[in-house]
Amino acid sequence: MTQADKEQDNGKEKEKEKEKEQQRGVKRPIAPPVVPEPPQEQIQSNFIVVIHPGSRMLRIGRATDTLPVAVPHVIARRHKQSGQPRHEDAWLLRGGLNKSESNEQRQNGLKMVDQAIWSKKMSNGVRRTPVSAEQARAYNCQIRPAVLDSSSRVKWTNTSHHPPHLVGEEAVFVNPSDCYNVHWPMVRGQLNLHTGPGGSLTAVLADLETIWSHVIQKHLEIPLKDLKYYRCILLVPNIYNRQHIKEVVNMLLLNMGFSGTTHTVQVHTHTVQVSLGSSLYLVCSVCCRLSLAYGGSDVTRTFFWLLQRAGFPYRDCQLSNRLDCQLLQHLKETFCHLDQDMSGLQDHEFQTRFPEAPALLYQVRLGDEKLQAPMGLFYPTTFGIVGQKMTSLQFRSQGDSDDPHDEHYLLATQSKQDQSSKSAADRKAVSRPGGGLDGELSRMQGEMELLPAQGECLMGAGEVEEPLSAHVSRKSAIMSQFESKALGLDKAVLHSIDCCASDETKRKMYSSILVVGGGLMFHGAQEFLLHRIINKMPPSFRRLVDNVEVITRPKDMDPRLISWKGGAVLACLDTTQEMWIHQREWQRFGVRMLRERAAFVW
Repeated sequence: MTQADKEQDNGKEKEKEKEKEQQRGVKRPIAPPVVPEPPQEQIQSNFIVVIHPGSRMLRIGRATDTLPVAVPHVIARRHKQSGQPRHEDAWLLRGGLNKSESNEQRQNGLKMVDQAIWSKKMSNGVRRTPVSAEQARAYNCQIRPAVLDSSSRVKWTNTSHHPPHLVGEEAVFVNPSDCYNVHWPMVRGQLNLHTGPGGSLTAVLADLETIWSHVIQKHLEIPLKDLKYYRCILLVPNIYNRQHIKEVVNMLLLNMGFSGTTHTVQVHTHTVQVSLGSSLYLVCSVCCRLSLAYGGSDVTRTFFWLLQRAGFPYRDCQLSNRLDCQLLQHLKETFCHLDQDMSGLQDHEFQTRFPEAPALLYQVRLGDEKLQAPMGLFYPTTFGIVGQKMTSLQFRSQGDSDDPHDEHYLLATQSKQDQSSKSAADRKAVSRPGGGLDGELSRMQGEMELLPAQGECLMGAGEVEEPLSAHVSRKSAIMSQFESKALGLDKAVLHSIDCCASDETKRKMYSSILVVGGGLMFHGAQEFLLHRIINKMPPSFRRLVDNVEVITRPKDMDPRLISWKGGAVLACLDTTQEMWIHQREWQRFGVRMLRERAAFVW
């Protein structure tokens, strides 16, 4: 009898056994679905697209590209009906600015900034002499612009052919009189959901899909029909919304055409990318991750407020005008700094070039305004934001119907196991000498000695074994404590390090503080942040830490590109091949694949 005949006979016998069991009413156990191991494939880095979606800029490119393509992350959609009211997402404006307490809070924050400027000595040992806004205002109010050219040579985007949507620079320069709504789908690293037109989750996801598809076709020159041959790495913030990430991954895998047996996707937080892009060793077991709900846009808006106090000569500037916002962004990046040695009044020039207007040259005299605005990152009350959540933490998932065996399930089952183990241990303790009341008191005393250390860690609740109800209530208490606080950047760094589990981990953290992104790209920022951290760190650690180091430009690299470069490096590593999520796996198992394959705790 051949081997094939034997296998056939065995198969027939198994079928007969199943029939007999069914007749007897025997129920066979249902085996849980097993997530299959991803097939090992040859890596071709030029067929991997790395996507870093930012609030203002989208950075995207092949993993083999030296630099990514950077495009304004904005879309203009044509009105579907004539007479439809026009809507435009705010660029620099945000909620909480028009409260009755906003101006008072802004003034109080500015007083703290001025006190900090005066208290820190310059490099020559002399205290900086403050410059009042009135000194600059008297000069600026007399300034009138000079005409450089009768035409600015900047034009509105041509919409005569009525395109259904415009992306990037074309959307930025769409004429406000045209029938288009302008949307920024990301804000402060999260999906820009709101109650206005285009603010639903479905609409924002559609905007992302349209923008990314357009850039992939136009700038990367990849036809959408060929995306089935490409892999994709998506970069997400360290503090993320699970439901949003699930929907974006679903869009990449099922909607955009990244499909087929070779299609895969990886999702990584910025921490993973930064550690690779900067070639730094980062300890990933940090107990506390804080998200501060302010950034570069708030510094730009505060700079405009300070310019107005100083008699800003471009008097038609409005925060509701997107081209004026673009100008203010440029002025902030050009003039602002954190170098206290750059003191006194200084004269500057800037140009305005707007469509259907002449090119103008302005003179402006500025003093401390250039230093005061970026210092708002350390004194966020200067931003004048009232009644808004200023600090966020990464909390456990609220549950997903597609992922029944999540941490809620694990916490509940582990709690039952712990109770069973405790009961068994108590029975053994009673039967042993000294295992009665004295032994119980001794054990409780040992537990109480551990609790303060664990309680000091802001996010340490995830490490403590406790009932789910107690876990959720304690998380809520911690959250309410920090949501109302506007922590400065230096305090947030110190607090995060202080929440680490061991002194050795804290020492490593102090020796490698990496600043990523464009929010702190000011001259003197590295020395300024280092000085504040050294002065505010606990005295006990000043003896333990050999070297406190703040890195703002690792390898002289643009800090705005570090995360993207890390994703490009990650795409080429053999050790990350098991992290790819295939389209068929996603269709079958859904969000459970993120729990299985993501390089961070889902």
